Amino acid sequence: MNVLYIHTHDSGTYLQPYGYNIPTPNIMKLAQEGTLFRHAYCAGPTCSPSRAALLTGMAPHSCGMIGLAHRGFRLNDYNKHMVQYFNRVGYETVLCGIQHEAPQAEVHLIGYQKILKHDSENAENQWNEDLLNAQKVAEYLLEKKNLSKEEKKKPFFLAFGMFNTHRVYPEIDDDINPDYVVPPFPLYDNRQNRKDMAAYMTSARIADRCVGIVLDALKEAGLENNTIVIFTTDHGPAFPHMKCNLYDPGIRIALILKYPGNLSKGKAIDALVSHLDVFPTLCDILGLTPPEWLQGKSMLPLLEGKVDKIRDEIFSEVTFHAAYQPMRCIRTERYKYIRYFDDFDHVVPANIDDSPAKSFLLEHGLLDKHIERELLFDLYFDPTERNNLVGKPEYQQVYEDLTKRLHEWMVETNDPLLKGKVEKPAGAVINKRTSISPTNRSPEDIE
Repeated sequence: MNVLYIHTHDSGTYLQPYGYNIPTPNIMKLAQEGTLFRHAYCAGPTCSPSRAALLTGMAPHSCGMIGLAHRGFRLNDYNKHMVQYFNRVGYETVLCGIQHEAPQAEVHLIGYQKILKHDSENAENQWNEDLLNAQKVAEYLLEKKNLSKEEKKKPFFLAFGMFNTHRVYPEIDDDINPDYVVPPFPLYDNRQNRKDMAAYMTSARIADRCVGIVLDALKEAGLENNTIVIFTTDHGPAFPHMKCNLYDPGIRIALILKYPGNLSKGKAIDALVSHLDVFPTLCDILGLTPPEWLQGKSMLPLLEGKVDKIRDEIFSEVTFHAAYQPMRCIRTERYKYIRYFDDFDHVVPANIDDSPAKSFLLEHGLLDKHIERELLFDLYFDPTERNNLVGKPEYQQVYEDLTKRLHEWMVETNDPLLKGKVEKPAGAVINKRTSISPTNRSPEDIE
């Protein structure tokens, strides 16, 4: 059976299947034909750590990807990448578009056998490039129709990565009126934030068109009934309090799984799942022996209706993004505990992507805001994570339980934070924590 892995950038759950008025009908159709996971979470709400965790089945600090690949961070062992695993079990491995697990000049480290590249000169921008890449994926799939029966026996793993919905967003489509758009929580409702969200919606629409092109080709090629389709994103959108934050809008992600014989077709699952669970799930569905390094759990028992849950908690983390900001969290169904492992108690502006919302907050005192070192939330009563319960006597037992479980997980997974400050690898480029923008690369902005 083939594997088609489709992923966007910075989308969180802000897509139609999760109840938002976002024009993504093809993703909605995929959800209706597959299984939608309502409570799926990334292992790290920054680009490379999240993707590396999914594709190795290990927490970012376990696989080594504790920062951004294009800034000089790498996996400890690329042999543990899902692509290398599929190479070893006889798959053709193919990449088209975005990857973020290796510097672009070192993509060979990942081990893809084929990299599909469009030959058009019409890629005026990165949004349009996604559409050209989608056409290239479609061509690859449709070529399968002409293969001999023997050639068709070799399965493929194809990763199609999109730039959308990463910033900078495209111009707003004419039929999306910002006056009737609401900014995502917890952003203030003003004109600039409404326009920004309208631009995000336009970007999501482009991503959705790409999904439609690829899935239509999969069906036309006669491969739909012999292919596992995974759709996901790396983390929450690039707005303040989302991307690079351990609040739910930062770590909660879209996850859809479609495969032949799925007993949960057309259903939504509420159980907690992690990106770490994707790798073992694929092994389970495909009947392959899972590698010994995996830290996740197979979702197949959930999909087959044999259990109501596969885990009691998920963990997520940040160490480096543009700047150093070490934090870890444990989230159960009801509670979340976040801990910042640093004495720097101010906002780290370089870890917030530049945007109108960020500019608005900077104008109104963002840099004066302090970060609490520990946060505890009762998500049943406080799903928006506003009321910090650390120090409340009635929640002391919950606090002690979650801090203990987080520490035990850090020990089990050999988290380097247990030994103190984590140093950047040689050659990596990171901003100072006082740097205003991730794009600032002057000597006074770089550590």
